[in-house]
Amino acid sequence: MVLLLRLLIVIVRNLLRPRASIDGESVIRTRVWPVDMDLNFHLNDGRYISLTGLGRVDLMMRTGLLRRAVKRGWYPVVGGIVVKYRREIHAMEKFVVRTKIVAWDEKWFYFEHRFEKNGDVAALAYARGVMRTREGAVPSADVLALVGWSKPSPPVPDIRFL
Repeated sequence: MVLLLRLLIVIVRNLLRPRASIDGESVIRTRVWPVDMDLNFHLNDGRYISLTGLGRVDLMMRTGLLRRAVKRGWYPVVGGIVVKYRREIHAMEKFVVRTKIVAWDEKWFYFEHRFEKNGDVAALAYARGVMRTREGAVPSADVLALVGWSKPSPPVPDIRFL
């Protein structure tokens, strides 16, 4: 339920904020609620993954990409995610999720998700995602063209997705 509420907040925030560039950043400020915790009373590892999804939705909405893609029958799909946990985020503690696209290749977009508390990195996640249709993956160049982006990709990070 809290995740649905967070999604609604992301949607409403995007109705009120100006558009961002594809090289912009999504910033979601939240806290660890009781439904986010595991038995150790810190943010559950599965909730980290769910929050990365919110970050990607927020970023795609801010750039206008999500709306334009849906109109074409495209939908985003995650093809892999890796997470490095560095510090616990305790019960009721405030934290920030920063999401940005760090690179792309012919098929995949690579997202970085930084979980920060008190200015320190608590976890770092990388996800690769693609826009798809029923026929298959949409080339990254076509996706970027939707938002008028023609600059080349930064180097793809050395991340091993199985």
